[in-house]
Amino acid sequence: MRILLQQPPAPGEAPRYLQLTLQPDLFGGWELLRESGQIGGRAQLRREQYLLQGEATAAFEKARDSQLKRGYRMVFVSGAEPPK
Repeated sequence: MRILLQQPPAPGEAPRYLQLTLQPDLFGGWELLRESGQIGGRAQLRREQYLLQGEATAAFEKARDSQLKRGYRMVFVSGAEPPK
């Protein structure tokens, strides 16, 4: 699953983005990747490991929902259903 979220830019600034990716790892677990930063600028990548798919999916949805509450908008969704 992959979701790209973008925050509306302030005047004179590049918009901020957050990309969430949930993927299986090579050892049978799951990996949640969070890439964030300003478009055209430096980015930060954080990884979280989960043993169970249900835990990883819950963390993915919690991260997505918290960013939507902060004013981010979904720009791209792949392999996941948008929140209702």
